[in-house]
Amino acid sequence: MTAYDAVVIGAGHNGLASAIHLAARGWSVAVIEGKQDPGGAVKTGDFTLPGFRHDLAAMNLSMFAGSPFFATYKGELIAHGLGLVPAKRCFSSVFRDGTHLGVSTDLEETVGAIESISSQDAAAWRELFAEFGSDAPHIFGLLGSPMPSLAAAKVLWKAWREKGTGWLYDTARMLLASPRDFLDARFQNDKVKAMMSAWGLHLDFAPDVAGGALFPYLESMANQAFGMVIGQGGADTIIKAMTGLLQAKGGELMLGRPVERVEMSNRTATGVKLADGRVISARKAVISNVHPRLLFGKLVDADPARESFDRKVERFRAGPGTMLIHLAMDGLPDWKAGEALKDFAYVHVAPDLAMMSRVYSEAMAGLLPTEPALVVGQPTALDPSRAPEGKHVLWVQVRVLPAEIRGDASGTIAGTDWDEVKEAYADRVLDILEGYAPGTKAKILGRAVFSPLDLERENPNLIGGDNLSGSHHLDQNFLFRPVAGYSRYKTPVKSLYICGAATWPGAGTGAGSGFMLAKMLAGKG
Repeated sequence: MTAYDAVVIGAGHNGLASAIHLAARGWSVAVIEGKQDPGGAVKTGDFTLPGFRHDLAAMNLSMFAGSPFFATYKGELIAHGLGLVPAKRCFSSVFRDGTHLGVSTDLEETVGAIESISSQDAAAWRELFAEFGSDAPHIFGLLGSPMPSLAAAKVLWKAWREKGTGWLYDTARMLLASPRDFLDARFQNDKVKAMMSAWGLHLDFAPDVAGGALFPYLESMANQAFGMVIGQGGADTIIKAMTGLLQAKGGELMLGRPVERVEMSNRTATGVKLADGRVISARKAVISNVHPRLLFGKLVDADPARESFDRKVERFRAGPGTMLIHLAMDGLPDWKAGEALKDFAYVHVAPDLAMMSRVYSEAMAGLLPTEPALVVGQPTALDPSRAPEGKHVLWVQVRVLPAEIRGDASGTIAGTDWDEVKEAYADRVLDILEGYAPGTKAKILGRAVFSPLDLERENPNLIGGDNLSGSHHLDQNFLFRPVAGYSRYKTPVKSLYICGAATWPGAGTGAGSGFMLAKMLAGKG
């Protein structure tokens, strides 16, 4: 039997972050991945035509570039091949009247665009951005602390000392507010509100869902302040660098080795048994970077003493489904709203709050939305190496879809099975895109469509095509992620820990939970 100090199940970026830090602190570590390739939802491949590099799911690496994990291991990751490409023009929204509004790292450029439609909102943007400068250290400090923890309490104490009680109340209100309420209190123009509110749909926050204000606020202000970052050659640059660094620190990476179950002794996790029968022993910790419902539904034997916990895990809700459409292109879209849009990393096709509310309601009712919300990624506008010379790729993320189809809101697509309807629905998506960028369909050289069902097949952690690993609504966030009383990465099983997007601080590429867990296990000193 092979033995290590820690065994990590799943080679996603959180699991790798845990393994790297533990290895750096002298632990012997093995990372075991059932797939032949590491990375989880952070993968890049030639999904359409040879030479066209598409990010399977995650494209935006800004959270990774701004993470404490990256700050700690930046030099070593770069030495192992990590390449990041900054975007000056970060994101934009297109509107039905053929205009757009976007955010770049040039404050005057952003404010000038807003000024053209509302001088009052231009002033409000400056004010909000100035507030962000002093608020950001406290907010990011809270997001980078275990929940609850002494570190989080110290962040709040420092914020209170510097900003006062009023700031704590205002921040708490913002954390509880819906996107619409937060934006209505600060801006007048519907286009400004729509541009910011589109970020809510990246998680599962329609305009009127409580708790949804934080992400639009942070993404809008952080992009203004720091810009956006994508991976050189593909998002998998972070995975390649992390696996290289893990092995350089003595960690072992086992690929194509599905875990059959977590080995137990006296209600303590002692290792894992692989599908091939091999047992890998863990002297100190088994760390799971898989969805809690998979962990306790398949890999951990049932225990009557854990019945209440297991029941709560089973009720942990998935967020809405997602479709990814990858396009090999002869050229970038010719946006009606102007040539400047070709320079943006993201273009949101979610033109107003009414549409965002409607698409969310339709999807939650099990209907294929008539007008889905689109995030159009243009990575080759920043990184030409992802396609043959003169060619491009588009990354079209279709946000807020039903995992199980009950019908079509427009009544034009028959069928309730994603394998049956995905190409027809992708056609609807491209028709919508064509309306904002005529001639786009004629430029398509190849396409690959990943339905919510396809995404779950590719990565079982994406239950129902939910790329968030669980809804971020207030009852499943902060202290309640994934289960109240277990937000600090422990489980009722001794020596068994969890990390990943289903745990605090949630979805994204920041590797926060994996890094925080490793620091808790190994000590910070």
